[in-house]
Amino acid sequence: MRFKRLTIAVLVGIGLLAAFGTVMADNLTGDMEIFSWWAGDEGPALEALIDIYNAQHPGVNLINATVTGGSGVNAKAVLKTRMLGGNPPDSFQVHAGQELIGTWVKADRMEDLTSLFQQEGWMDVFPAGLVKLLSTDAGIWSVPVNIHRSNVMWYIPTNLEKWGVEAPKTWADFLAIAPQLKAKGVLPLALATNWTANHLWESVAISVLGPEKWQELWDGTLSFTSLEGVAVWDMFGRILQYTNDDAASLSWQQATDMVVNGNAAFNVMGDWAAGYLTTTLGLTPGVDYTWSASPGTDGVFVMLSDSFGLPTGAPNWENAIAWLQLLGSKAGSDAFNPLKGSISARTDSDLSLYNAYSQSAAADWQNDVVAGSLAHGVVANEGFMNDFATVMEMFLTSKDPQQAANACEAIARQNAIGE
Repeated sequence: MRFKRLTIAVLVGIGLLAAFGTVMADNLTGDMEIFSWWAGDEGPALEALIDIYNAQHPGVNLINATVTGGSGVNAKAVLKTRMLGGNPPDSFQVHAGQELIGTWVKADRMEDLTSLFQQEGWMDVFPAGLVKLLSTDAGIWSVPVNIHRSNVMWYIPTNLEKWGVEAPKTWADFLAIAPQLKAKGVLPLALATNWTANHLWESVAISVLGPEKWQELWDGTLSFTSLEGVAVWDMFGRILQYTNDDAASLSWQQATDMVVNGNAAFNVMGDWAAGYLTTTLGLTPGVDYTWSASPGTDGVFVMLSDSFGLPTGAPNWENAIAWLQLLGSKAGSDAFNPLKGSISARTDSDLSLYNAYSQSAAADWQNDVVAGSLAHGVVANEGFMNDFATVMEMFLTSKDPQQAANACEAIARQNAIGE
């Protein structure tokens, strides 16, 4: 590791921009390990990037180290073991924001990529707000490959017409139609394993609080035990009455399948569901399935961004830089995102390559109020996220709003939220 840091320091001394530029040559050799949780139905998008990298750098043996599990719930545990054990991958997937900065940047385990951003012209093509999310005063720490939207409700229009209901605009609307759906033998809202409960919770919280007070939770200016904070858990508990009892045993794809098969009316899931519905199931967006902002969040874009960073001590540094260059490029972005269901992090992407859902998401990204996701690492560090999963498990059993709010306030203090 000392040798690697010395190498970086020497490169800075002789001009790091030139050093970054050399890695685009096609004479790279050796291995290059990328670590992610894009397996199974999310694999085709990653494979599109791998195909480009292999064509650009045929002498490199790219090792695709994926760990299955939605939202990286399993991958993060494996990564922690490797990072703390001094065995980092060459580059790893991480959600932009506090998941990276509050964890591995804070621990001084990442390389600053500011010079790479400047060399590649990314300061001009990535939105300034996104670059800020990737940054601290000391540098820029990862390369974004996409923008995902968290707060999306998915449904099948022909099924809603058959059941005589419309997509709810608010959670009050949902609670009004849910008994009607239940009486018809239809599950109102499909839920999956516990991280999807966290995902649903953030949409409910933003609908109750609004985006400004949502941010105040993470600034430390609004207490989780405030009347508004308790009201979030109260509303969440009321909604859970109309979800499936077997949720903990299902993947997010299986919850989506329940909607497609007509067993459930709605599912709140990020727009990787669009990738699954279109790329895997072959459905046409806007025809076979459609979407709306999750109830009470119209005009708000709850965002997350998958990104890759460069760990300190990465064994194949030049090959990893070439991978990061591909991720930030227009060609890489536009090969990956149409398959993934996400939109490009770049402002110059070719929207003609994207389907109806992604084009609508790109328009909303430009026009809506942007809020950061909790479930996917934007607003809180990994310590809080891990503890919040425990709070959620407690609430799914107790259904006690005050108890959950108290627990959230305690873990916020423990993990220095807002400090």
